[in-house]
Amino acid sequence: MNLHLARLCDIAQQHSRRIIGLMSGTSLDGLDVALCRLHGHGTTTRLELEQFATVPYTEEVRRRVRQVFAREQVSLEYLTLLHAWLGRLHADMILTCLQQWQVAAAEIDLIASHGQTVYHAPAHQHQQPDFTGIHATLQLGDADHLAVATSIITLSDFRQKHVAAGGEGAPLAAYGDYLLLSSATEERLLLNLGGIANFTYLPQAGADSTRAFSTDTGPGNTLLDAAVRAHHPTLSYDVDGLLAAAGQVHHDLLDELLRTSFFEAPLPKTTGPELFGPAYVQAARHRTGTLNLRLEDLLATLVELSAIGVAQAARLAFGPQPALAVYASGGGAHNPALMAALQRQLPACSFATTDALGIAPDAKEAILFAVLANEAVAGQPVSIGAGRQRVPAVSMGKISLPG
Repeated sequence: MNLHLARLCDIAQQHSRRIIGLMSGTSLDGLDVALCRLHGHGTTTRLELEQFATVPYTEEVRRRVRQVFAREQVSLEYLTLLHAWLGRLHADMILTCLQQWQVAAAEIDLIASHGQTVYHAPAHQHQQPDFTGIHATLQLGDADHLAVATSIITLSDFRQKHVAAGGEGAPLAAYGDYLLLSSATEERLLLNLGGIANFTYLPQAGADSTRAFSTDTGPGNTLLDAAVRAHHPTLSYDVDGLLAAAGQVHHDLLDELLRTSFFEAPLPKTTGPELFGPAYVQAARHRTGTLNLRLEDLLATLVELSAIGVAQAARLAFGPQPALAVYASGGGAHNPALMAALQRQLPACSFATTDALGIAPDAKEAILFAVLANEAVAGQPVSIGAGRQRVPAVSMGKISLPG
């Protein structure tokens, strides 16, 4: 038997596994690197976060990714080269982290690489007649380059199996959230405020798992960050939400932004910056005569849009006055203006970050991909949700061996 395959079999039989989870979102801030020790699998999973770092992307990395990011037409040669280059870049970032943490690569069992999403195309969004009913999504950062450069078995392309099994490729949080964060005492909403916002609903532990589900809700930070960059090229986001807090919501613009059919679509649903990008905001500003709107007022309006997207999805699922324990993660959890808007929109809900559950908010997504890798290698897939809200009971992740 191939030595790496034999090693993979041994890893599957271990009582615990050390797995590096990687995540880079649509905000293009950098690569989240979470070194996790996972004990057991399935509903017995226990997690220890040993180390975590966000390795910032340089402006040059962002420039290269933006050449293809959410664009319908790109250079095929450039896309191909970028796929390999990002794989090598992520490998270098991992090796640097391991050196700083004084951990040898040989001590790591697996890498779980989400990759860098550059295009997301659910059927309801792309509307291509030649591909009716086909969902697709594309993440770059070739896992074979990762595996060879680090000498660590790597799992990747988690979203592809979800699509192949009938899902839309996003969001994938339901599976890991269900295994790690279900509670015997309360219903929970795990709210991720990344570039795109999504939440996972978790019924009380022991309740019917078919009630659990995950859905995108609309823009999270992506429109806010783009607006800040357009006005202040030296800034990448609204620090502490101070600019948005100094503005006033422009209700005509907000109403125009809300006219997209996505907000009324049934749950679960998924979207991306292909819909919620700068062109979407600019078109709404043209139609409402708000091209000269102050940045502070634009940001206040976009904050309200993100909060309303979350609130409307919650009301679609749970009725007009949802009363749930909400635990936030992602970059938006650090934006007081956005969190205040969410509390206004959902006054019967309680809000905290996932710190209260023992999961660092910034590390949560990278951790969840480590959980998916753990299940792919050692677990028995658990079906989550029912009907359109069902997460297919499949093992997600393609395996790349070091050599």
